[in-house]
Amino acid sequence: MTSLKSKLHEDLTVAIKARDELRSATLRLTLSAVTKEEVSGRTARELSDDEVRKVIAREAKKRREAADAFAKGGRAAQAERELAEGELLAGYLPKPLTDDELESIVAEAVAEAKAGGAEGRSAMGAVMKIVTPRVDGRAEGGRVAGAVKRLLG
Repeated sequence: MTSLKSKLHEDLTVAIKARDELRSATLRLTLSAVTKEEVSGRTARELSDDEVRKVIAREAKKRREAADAFAKGGRAAQAERELAEGELLAGYLPKPLTDDELESIVAEAVAEAKAGGAEGRSAMGAVMKIVTPRVDGRAEGGRVAGAVKRLLG
């Protein structure tokens, strides 16, 4: 078992013993998503820590989107719970990049792409190929794409 997955299991046990309903429910759903990912495909396999982080990030994003939908629908209590679950899951993810950090990484990638001959709006794909591995798990794709468009435009 990977260290991140075992940490999730340990935290679930602690939450159950402490009767922390929010934490235990959130961790159960997250571990269920990890298990689902492990058994999907042709053969079952153990996920690496990076793959588990991606599952956690996907689950956290679902919580944020659900919170927005509940807030728009006038269900503030449910939106608040979804936000709390998202915050809990964010504790297992690497610290997100600030806007300044993201801008500097994108600026470096734009300079590299221009050195390689890509310029203007058509360089978007080339820049994204350079930026994506550098920010993986620390910034959402839409946010990264927006920064790239700003610097290319």
